[in-house]
Amino acid sequence: MRVFNGIDEVEKAVGEHLGYSDWLEIDQERVNLFADATGDHQWIHVDPERAKDGPFGTTIAHGYLTLSLLPVLGQKIFAIEGLKMKVNYGSNKVRFPSPVPVGSKVRAGAEFKSLERTAKGANLVVQYTVEIEGGERPALVAETVVVLVP
Repeated sequence: MRVFNGIDEVEKAVGEHLGYSDWLEIDQERVNLFADATGDHQWIHVDPERAKDGPFGTTIAHGYLTLSLLPVLGQKIFAIEGLKMKVNYGSNKVRFPSPVPVGSKVRAGAEFKSLERTAKGANLVVQYTVEIEGGERPALVAETVVVLVP
């Protein structure tokens, strides 16, 4: 994991690939809990028997579940110290190129895409690419925006 001390160190790393998280298995329990939390109980996610005859042969994770894993995966890649706070400001772009089958493993890679100084600190754009172990295409490509307050 890379550790940055303050905004100046982060700014120097813009354009660099920061590394990868550990692999994380996506199990049916996690998918079911996400379905309960969001109210999205579509059979493709929560009904393993019916999903056997579906387009993927198994249940798949919700796209937004994959997106929601960015904080846990990201903290394995980098940390920014020396700040009063970091706040998630949103996403510029999110795409789900490939479904995540239940039972597969995912990991994230990260890159600082840009940093814009503001009166109160900086806005950092981080691009994450979530890979599926053995997969040909990523499960997720997302640009997130984090407000850094020194």
